[in-house]
Order: sequence, then structure tokens, then C-alpha cells
Amino acid sequence: MRQPPPPGPTSPDEPLAVRLRALKDRTGLSLAALAARTPYSKSAWHRYLAGVQRPPRSAVEALARLADADPGPVVALWETGGGPPSPPSPAAPAAAGRLGPPRPRLPRPPLPALALLAVAVATATAFAVSGRQGPQGAQNAMASPRCHAASCRGALPDTSACARDARTESAVSDTGYDVRLRYSPACGTAWSEVRVRSPRPREVSVRVGQDVLSATYSGADSAGYTSPMLAVPSARGVEACAEVDGRRACTGLGADESAEGADPAAQR
Repeated sequence: MRQPPPPGPTSPDEPLAVRLRALKDRTGLSLAALAARTPYSKSAWHRYLAGVQRPPRSAVEALARLADADPGPVVALWETGGGPPSPPSPAAPAAAGRLGPPRPRLPRPPLPALALLAVAVATATAFAVSGRQGPQGAQNAMASPRCHAASCRGALPDTSACARDARTESAVSDTGYDVRLRYSPACGTAWSEVRVRSPRPREVSVRVGQDVLSATYSGADSAGYTSPMLAVPSARGVEACAEVDGRRACTGLGADESAEGADPAAQR
């Protein structure tokens, strides 16, 4: 297996960065939309596309999938042009939120004016919420998912609020970790969830037929434990998998199974 060159910063004119920007233009998605459909943040996509930081291979493959392109050529560029992602430079966070030229700085109003404005906005907001919704209405608004079905595809369940009504349809345990097939009726999506008992590198994937989505997390990433979501009408025929330390475990429902057939303890 060919080993990629040592990691290092890219440049805006490097073939990999140019190809990534072309794929991004082909998707028609904004940076915020890319962040919603992949495990990578808006600022991370800015650094990858601007050539400030070399992306991980999984990000390159995810962008190719969103553009409906063959990932082979761009992955080949990634393998010849650089290796695993390098840490962002100290200047990267300051540039991450800005794609165009810097905006002129407007004069700030005096401090008393700012304080009065903040009080007025807070009062108006509280009045509007209490008058229109009440406690139950506010709770329902917070629980509303941000996407549904196809618009959720590729997004992570926690960032889209789909995890709030999710239920475990099937589960399996292996040495050191558990794999669960999760389904959200409100969003119409399914995904794989892995729970490891100690920090380990892991790949989490979900599949229905030939349609597969996956996410890879390092051992240092304690927050990542789900695959991206697939849009499905039910959990039947969906398979959830996780590979940890070279060991792979999968669970799922056959086409004629339902949640009633799952382990009652796994429903929690």
C-alpha cells in the first residue's frame, strides 16, 4: 500500500485545493451546508478549500460523494500531494470565518447605548416568546428537527436535532464496544452509533443496499460516536456497523423485522 508524503500545509494553487474547490462548486452547497452534511465544521471546510490545512481522506471522499463524482482521482491527488491532516496554524482561526476581503470596521456606539439596546432586545424577545408560545410552545420549537428525510442525508444526528426522538432498533456488543442501529421517526433517518469503553480510533458506518455513509474518528476524539444519517422510511433493511481496533461488528433489521423484535434492553 502506497504511503502518502508527510503532512504539511497546502496552498490555494495546489492541485488538491483546486480540485476540492471545483467539487465544492459542483455541489452547489455553501460552507454551512457542507458542515451540516459532513462531520467537519464550517471553519474546517474553509481551511481545506483555501489550502490552509490539508484535509483528512474521509473529508475528501465525503466531498466527492456530495458532488456525485468518482472519488478515485481526488483521492489519488490526496495520496500524492499530502498525508493526514496537519494542525491548523495559529492564524487559521482568525481567517476561518472570512472568505472575501476584510470588511471595513464601523464606528462603535457608546457603551450606554449598547447597554440600552441589549435590554430592549432582550425585553422584546421575552415578550414575544411568552405571548405567542408559552412554556410548551417554546419546548416544541426547541425540539423541532432542522431537516427531514433527504435534506438530512450526510448530516450528523446531534447537529440536526434528529437524535432527540431517536430509538434503538437493533444492537450488538463486541469486546470493548457496543453498536446500535438508531432511527428517528421525526426526521425519517437512520444511523449507526458506537459506544467504546476506552478511547480508541473507530470507523462508524450505516448501509442500506449499496448506499453507505461512514465517519472516522481518532482515539483522541471523545465526542465522535455516530455515522452520518441515511434517509429511510423505516429501519427495516438498514445495517449499522463499527470497526474498532480492526474488529468489525454489525447489527440491523431484516426486511420483515421491526422494532418489536429488537432486544427490549437495547430500546433505552
